[in-house]
Amino acid sequence: MNTVKTKDGIEIFYKDWGSGQAIVFSHGWPLSADDWDAQMMFFLNHGFRVIAHDRRGHGRSTQTAAGHDMDHYADDLATLTAHLDLKSAIHIGHSTGGGEVVRYLARHGESRVAKAVLISAVPPLMVKTATNPGGLPKDTFDGFQEQVAWNRSQFYLDIAAGPFYGYNRSGAKASEGVIRNWWRQGMEGGAKAHYDGIVAFSQTDFTEDLKKISVPTLVMHGDDDQIVPYADSAPMSAKLLKNGTLKTYKGFPHGMPTTEAETINADLLAFIKS
Repeated sequence: MNTVKTKDGIEIFYKDWGSGQAIVFSHGWPLSADDWDAQMMFFLNHGFRVIAHDRRGHGRSTQTAAGHDMDHYADDLATLTAHLDLKSAIHIGHSTGGGEVVRYLARHGESRVAKAVLISAVPPLMVKTATNPGGLPKDTFDGFQEQVAWNRSQFYLDIAAGPFYGYNRSGAKASEGVIRNWWRQGMEGGAKAHYDGIVAFSQTDFTEDLKKISVPTLVMHGDDDQIVPYADSAPMSAKLLKNGTLKTYKGFPHGMPTTEAETINADLLAFIKS
């Protein structure tokens, strides 16, 4: 397996396929690089080099008890990009992965990056605070942590079969394979990483990070996202970015890179080539 070791001794698993301009994918909570299969195959077949890693504690990377915060996530990504000596890479992050990309760019600079894409991403800030009144109550995320600690297997099944892909909407046609694959990825990772990751994705404020980013950045979000509500995420992120473009998808769910892969892939390709 391809792995790279971080400064604190964590083995980060990654896939690295093809040649050409590199596209680096950062996955969402509590998944793995496998969640990008539909994008990896598409862009590989369009002549790109495609790279995706399992975040620390997730997938095939080390199940460490420590370092499950955005700074470590960003530093791990920087370790990978330096190890591969990437130049003019495109960074694409989904959900928590979008936060990882934002923190990476703000913390490590843009010298290796050409463009970025945030899909259904958690920035600027998910939790409700005095300065973020439209956020979700902290009790919501506390409940997530409780379920991860006591019965994450059922919790993950409920998320995948329900709000993540919009399968709880009237008329939705659920895919058993998609549900099982989400559950499989989640259960492959460590409970401690997933427990701490809830705090990382919900309580990290990316406002100042977004202001530092100058590379062209596409912000893609479905207006029926039940995991990261649209109104207080994508439009606000696009405004904070120096060179941001907002693209809104009517009726698309949080997991739209999977359920709406044909549309999302075509729009990603258009942005990368623009």
